[in-house]
Formats: sequence, structure tokens, C-alpha cells
Amino acid sequence: MTEPAIQDPRIEDEIHREGDAPRRTHLANERTFLAWWRSGLAAITVGFGVGKFGPAIGTKTETWAYVLVGAAFIVLGGAFVAYGLSRRRAIDHALARGHKIPSDDGSFAVFTVVTLVLAALLIVLMLATT
Repeated sequence: MTEPAIQDPRIEDEIHREGDAPRRTHLANERTFLAWWRSGLAAITVGFGVGKFGPAIGTKTETWAYVLVGAAFIVLGGAFVAYGLSRRRAIDHALARGHKIPSDDGSFAVFTVVTLVLAALLIVLMLATT
């Protein structure tokens, strides 16, 4: 009677990891979607705070500016959530077909520029009220 061959546990781990890749990729996609949600909710919260409470620290002539910047942050937050859903669906469809989706540098650049512009506007508003 021969003894069964003992496989190297490192090889078994490697086989397990390779077969588990689609599940891990799906879970990573889900975590990324939730990160877009968190970013969206954070931007919506900032927008509410700026639009609602910003006018209390400014003068009456600046009220519209706080409301406008607050509304812009809220729209940005909604765009984060909508983009996150769109991106998640696109990646899920690509994974189902065995394709890869490249990074969406154009959208990321737009989100970055809009966020930086809104941050600069907040700085201007803060400096104008001090």
C-alpha cells in the first residue's frame, strides 16, 4: 500500500487563490461601489452644511453664494453615487464576459477638478466672511 502524495500547502493555496479570483474581484468591485456611496454621502452632507449653516456666518449679501456652493456639493455627491452605480454595473458585465475595464481617467479628472474648484470657492467664502 502506497501512501497518498502530500501536496505542498503553498501550491494548494495558490490553486485556491487562482480559482477564487472572480469572487475576490467581485467583492473588491462591491467595496469600491460602497466607497463611491460614502464619498457621495460626504459631499451631500458638506453641501447641506454649507448651504444651510454657511449663510449664518456670512452677511445677507453672501447668502446666495453659500447656498449655491452647497447645492453644487449636493449635486457632486449625487454624481458620485450615480457614477459609482454605473461603474459597478459596467465592471460586473465585463467580469461576466471575462473582459477587463480600463480606468476611467476622464471621469476621475472631472470629479477631481470639480471638487478642487468647490474647495477653492469655500476658501474664498471663508476669507470673505472673516
